[in-house]
Amino acid sequence: MGSRARELAGATPATRDRYVDLLRVASLAAVVLGHWLMAAVTPDGVGNLLAVVPALQPLTWLLQVMPVFFFVGGFSHALSYRSLLRKRPGGSDDSVYSAFLRARLQRLLRPTTVFVLVWGAAALLVQLLGGGGGLTGVTLRMVTQPLWFIGIYLAMVAFTPPLLRLHERYGWGAFAALAGAAAAVDVLRFAAGVPYVEFLNFAFVWLAVHQLGFLRADGSVRRPALLAGAGLAAACALVAFGPYPLSMVGMPGEKVSNMAPPTLALLAHGLWLVGAVELLRAPAARLLERPRVWRTVVAANGVAMTAFLWHLTAMFGVYGALLALDVPLPAPASAAWWAQVPLRIACAAALTAALVAAFRTFERPAAPKAPGHPAASGGGPLAALGATLCLLGVLGLSMVGFNGLLDGRTALLIAIPVSAPAAVAMTLGGWLLVERAGRGRGAR
Repeated sequence: MGSRARELAGATPATRDRYVDLLRVASLAAVVLGHWLMAAVTPDGVGNLLAVVPALQPLTWLLQVMPVFFFVGGFSHALSYRSLLRKRPGGSDDSVYSAFLRARLQRLLRPTTVFVLVWGAAALLVQLLGGGGGLTGVTLRMVTQPLWFIGIYLAMVAFTPPLLRLHERYGWGAFAALAGAAAAVDVLRFAAGVPYVEFLNFAFVWLAVHQLGFLRADGSVRRPALLAGAGLAAACALVAFGPYPLSMVGMPGEKVSNMAPPTLALLAHGLWLVGAVELLRAPAARLLERPRVWRTVVAANGVAMTAFLWHLTAMFGVYGALLALDVPLPAPASAAWWAQVPLRIACAAALTAALVAAFRTFERPAAPKAPGHPAASGGGPLAALGATLCLLGVLGLSMVGFNGLLDGRTALLIAIPVSAPAAVAMTLGGWLLVERAGRGRGAR
């Protein structure tokens, strides 16, 4: 792994924006660390530290960095799609779209599919043996929750070509349209009480943040201080005078969450974060010119998705080991609990590293095809169908989990009940369709 990172780092072209790579891995690392820290596990169940100590909720305005990852995704998707168009000047929109979708989803869905298969087999075995209670049941239910992020990211990849065309025509106007749609959804939700309308903001809010990445790719984010200030002021006003909670992550038992579904307040929070990280761009770029620092970023990016998928597995593994060894779990937020935090995080990091070593090979991209290699006829619609099935599958699995795999347990995906077996089938079937759409038939 180290030699490969050195090789890739040494081959980095001078034109590459290294800061984007740093933001990608740093945002995922912040999410992982936040999950490890917020989990308040006791022998009776799992709680949230922010609910135990509400005074810590303002920290989410710094540590809820998922908008940064989606912003970086927009930047990368714009460059990738345009590069593919240049390499396939004679290709149809259909073939370019299917090739783009497969290329972008490969490193995302291969490790995700392996994660789903491994945990699905483990859950089936545990429940056939009559297990699934206590911390084991909680683990089976919760290890899939981060998959919501994969589902949203799938949608962003799928919508990149049409939204990129809108961006190229309207620029900031396309972002404004998405932001306006998000605001309209919240008005209908909170003022008019329209049922289910809030779920539209899973698209409008996150796609608006994604659109900021397009603007960054074209050099249109020229006043980051203004963007950060406007976003922060808007978020403060919405929380102070609107129906929005203080926390920028979901809290147990709350009637309104800024995250699920996302709200206009979370979009304002995203603006503030994007402006803030852009202000740090110049000093970070100088730091990334150091070979050792850049090699570290390259190595981390090569396993970031694998680490993200397995970090909750590692966390629950640590807590399970503590319970098995009869190590007392202090009351969350007590002095003894805080004293135990560094040890728990160190153990979770070590176990995550071991899981990454076991599964990192599935995150490596396949060898690229020749630029002119044609995709299968009808590849675009087939790829879109596959991406849709994957999106529904991983979102459904994030909600239902693996506990109750054999007893027909379901969860509502918007208004549709989804079981774990159905979610797994949609995920695997969608991935196979994406793979088939991206394979060429060769020249006739």
